[in-house]
Amino acid sequence: MTSAAAAGAARTAHTADLTAAELHAVRALLEEAFDGDLADEDWEHALGGVHALVHDEAGRLAGHGSVVMRRVRHRDRWLRVGYIEAVAVRADRRRRGLGGRVMAELERIVDRAYDAGMLSASDEGAALYAARGWRVWPGRICALGVEGVVRLPDEEGSTFVRPALAGPLDPAFELVFDWRDGDVL
Repeated sequence: MTSAAAAGAARTAHTADLTAAELHAVRALLEEAFDGDLADEDWEHALGGVHALVHDEAGRLAGHGSVVMRRVRHRDRWLRVGYIEAVAVRADRRRRGLGGRVMAELERIVDRAYDAGMLSASDEGAALYAARGWRVWPGRICALGVEGVVRLPDEEGSTFVRPALAGPLDPAFELVFDWRDGDVL
């Protein structure tokens, strides 16, 4: 993937198929893109699914995102959700469509393999997702914690949804996410 023709093309690979050097490059890209604000839990959340990687002309990692499976209860059903994590583009390559290439690959996976796609957007990333048809979830966001269902008001207004195999979801009903370290204390 280092030829000039392949530069900018997105490659997908499961975490298990990435080398230690590739995982190191992804983590370094994320650390830089998030100004060092990448907790160990955030890194763990990005692993175990399919990664979309974009390289520059020199073969260096320029963009990344991953989709991991999460379970989310909506109404009376637990959905298989393709949850988008760790989307970032290297600072010197931003505003060149690389984020869109990463998202196109992740959306292809979500649309064909999951009941819905979901993600939590930063203020900086929200415009990218909205422009691609993702919609802010207007309802309540919760998680299943050790003490039961816990409301996550900080996630309300920044959680985006993309309908997939399950079709549209009803915002009159809350989304209850599976518990994971770093999200619910």
